[in-house]
Amino acid sequence: MQLLDLPPVEESTTPPVRPLPFQPHPDLPFYRALGRTNLQVSALGIGGGGGISSEDTLYAYGQGINYFFFSSDLHHFLYRSMADGLKQLCGRGARERENVVLATVTYNKSPEMAIAALFDQFAELEIDYIDVFFWGWVGQEDGPALARCLDLSPDLRGRDAVYQRVVEEMFGASERLKRMGAVRYIGASFHDLALAQQWSNSSLLDVLMVRHNPAHRSAQDKVLHPLSRQPQRPGVVTFKSTGSHTGPLWESPPGLSEDMTPPSVPDLYRYSLSQPNVDLCLMGVENRAQIDAAIAGIQQGPLTPADQEALNRYGDLHRHRHSLPLAQ
Repeated sequence: MQLLDLPPVEESTTPPVRPLPFQPHPDLPFYRALGRTNLQVSALGIGGGGGISSEDTLYAYGQGINYFFFSSDLHHFLYRSMADGLKQLCGRGARERENVVLATVTYNKSPEMAIAALFDQFAELEIDYIDVFFWGWVGQEDGPALARCLDLSPDLRGRDAVYQRVVEEMFGASERLKRMGAVRYIGASFHDLALAQQWSNSSLLDVLMVRHNPAHRSAQDKVLHPLSRQPQRPGVVTFKSTGSHTGPLWESPPGLSEDMTPPSVPDLYRYSLSQPNVDLCLMGVENRAQIDAAIAGIQQGPLTPADQEALNRYGDLHRHRHSLPLAQ
């Protein structure tokens, strides 16, 4: 093993709140704690599923976004376009690494596959550690598989864990790897809310990802509101904020009156961020223009209750729950 000669690193393990190139709304803080973790995250995060380039990934970081989500297996052909940007931000010896929250995911829900996923992620991104490692796409039939995966949490996360030693054997040790561990926190991306509810109070799971938008808002009653009863809740990330199986929510559904307009994509992000216990809204943006629009949107602050209710009715119309146009 080779111990890399890295520059001195601050002892703090919490990403500092960086100065922003814009003025955030006082009622919608741009940086916030990710649940009970020791991570400070931006309200907006970027996933590579939109095929965002490395150049625009770095641009997003320059605009204050510090949370990035990367897949090493499902849809990797889309995510790989951001890999070089993530290497610059998170690679071994990267000056900005302490300011970034790197989340990675595997959709192979098998404990035996964990080391293969870590190998792919560490090799491709040339990193010292992962901030949040997700088990992805947990559906209705995946309860037993998820239980087996989360049983691995004590060996997977934290300093001096079993998997840290394995990573050191494969890639060599570094000061940051020894200080952070190979994986700092464990997350799961849920497509089944009953399982999300079941695991929301488990010490084996640090971060929940749930689908949430005006057409799919069951997470509010089943997951988000109940979390208020926990003194130390897990972190919460929402995804699929802009889309439904009936199509993109920014496209008008049949029956929408001509004098009504569909919500903008930034307003759909604001909708999720206006809910209790949501720390971060994950975006699948494609370019920097969409990043700018999203940031400009949340600078307007959270949606009013009346605006949220209007979007609820719009979401029902989009899912064909009723056929009447939105009320004036």
